[in-house]
This record gives sequence, C-alpha cells and structure tokens, in this order.
Amino acid sequence: MLIPSIDLQGGRIVQLVQGERLAVESADIDAWVRRFSGFSKVQLIDLDAAKGEGENRELVSQICARLPCRVGGGIRTLECAREVLARGATHVIIGSALFRDGRVDDEFARTLSDALGRDRVIAAVDSRAGAVVTHGWRTRLALSAVDAVRALEPYVGEFLYTHVDSEGLMQGTDISAIRAIRSATTRAVTAAGGITTAAEVDELQAMGVDAVVGMAIYTGRFKVPEDLE
Repeated sequence: MLIPSIDLQGGRIVQLVQGERLAVESADIDAWVRRFSGFSKVQLIDLDAAKGEGENRELVSQICARLPCRVGGGIRTLECAREVLARGATHVIIGSALFRDGRVDDEFARTLSDALGRDRVIAAVDSRAGAVVTHGWRTRLALSAVDAVRALEPYVGEFLYTHVDSEGLMQGTDISAIRAIRSATTRAVTAAGGITTAAEVDELQAMGVDAVVGMAIYTGRFKVPEDLE
C-alpha cells in the first residue's frame, strides 16, 4: 500500500533531504489535503515538534479532521500521545522516546501499550549505516534496527522503518534492509526512505510491507494513481 507523507515545518508542508536540507516547501495545505483524500492512510509528521523547535498542533488537528492520519513528531510522553489521538490521529508514531541509555525503554513502551492499546502505537525505528538513530537522526545507538524491532514487538502493533541513508535522495531504497525488518517481526511493517518508483512500492507490497512516499510525490517523480487523486 502506498502511504503519502505530510511533513510540517513552520506551518508549511516541506520535504527535506536527509532530514536537513529544504528541498520542497508549500503553503497550500488545502491542495495537498485534497490530493491525498483518496488514501486510507496518510503519514503526518510535525518536524518542529520532533526537533523541539515549536509545534504545529492546530494544523495537525485540522488535517486529521480531513484525512486518516497516523501522526508523529515530538511524542515523548503518554499524555502527549493521548492528546494526539484526541485530536483525531488514528495512530501515534513514537520514535526516540522508546529508547533510553542506548537500549529499548521497555517500561515506557509497556506503559504506552497498556494505556493506549498496542494496535494504536507505531514504533518508528530509524536506521543509518545499520544502526538505530534517534533525536532527529543525530544520535547513533549501538543497536541494530533488527534488534530494536525484536525488542519492541510485544508493545506495538506496527513498525515504521526509515532507511535514513536514502531518505530524500530519490535514488531508491534498500530492499534487503527492509526485508530483514519484515523477517524480524510478525507485526505490520511500513517502510520509508528513498522510495521513488511504483515498482518499489509493488515489490514492498509483495513482501507485505506498506510504503511511505514523500519527496517523489511532491516533485512529481512519482505519479499518484488517478483513482486516488
């Protein structure tokens, strides 16, 4: 399944290369919301909240009222996760807060699972050069993505695996790395990071993996099927 992404920064939709360099910026939120209205899943990330540099809370609420959004970005407490769900998110995506002292924080993961229901929690496992990275991809852990997935499996209903090495480059993703994640868990898996073509989406779907596509859609490289326009 193709899942389009909406990344928010400063009240605008943006796409960043490697999470840093601005490549696409749009203030026309309504146009993109209309374009994505045919999708059953949309990924919505508040980059300002993720970086601790503000938030786009009201805009997140407005978009969630119109699209079925799984929401991430700066969700570090149970209270924040509950607020995001109350604002209309279908699921919460939680990344850095699931790790502490270089390991999976089992206590926090269990708290989220028990309070919200495992099926509403998506664990974001971001990997660069084979290791988990957190806090805006700036902190590298001595933990592989596969090991992180195995440790988090009891507490979440789905994994969002981002192959940071290829994020935003539109040069394709690492299918073998995604296959390793798929093999490590019985939970649902969604992949992101450099996915550029319909052929990649189809290959991932054959593996039982959903595909998040951002940069390729916004630049027109990836043509959204007409029945979803």
